[in-house]
Amino acid sequence: MVPDLHEINGIDNYDVKQEKSRTLYQKNGKTFLVQNLSTIEVRCDKELGRTLQERYESVMQSRYFGHGGIEIVPTHQLTKEELADLIRLSYELTDK
Repeated sequence: MVPDLHEINGIDNYDVKQEKSRTLYQKNGKTFLVQNLSTIEVRCDKELGRTLQERYESVMQSRYFGHGGIEIVPTHQLTKEELADLIRLSYELTDK
């Protein structure tokens, strides 16, 4: 479900923390990607999040990040490249 992070340009060092039903990908102790059993969650700009939620029924507000992120059900509405771009953006926003 999650693209191979090693294949996404701009994502270097990260840690993986396994919880009961989800996996957290963290940069410097801050989460940038949450992989749930059937969804993924990433940080994003509020405006981008609203736009994606309006455009795709498979995108909703993140339960983990709240208004600062989105949760995506992998239904192939978003391409692999678009998912990779959103993960990269989330990785970059984690330091800000």
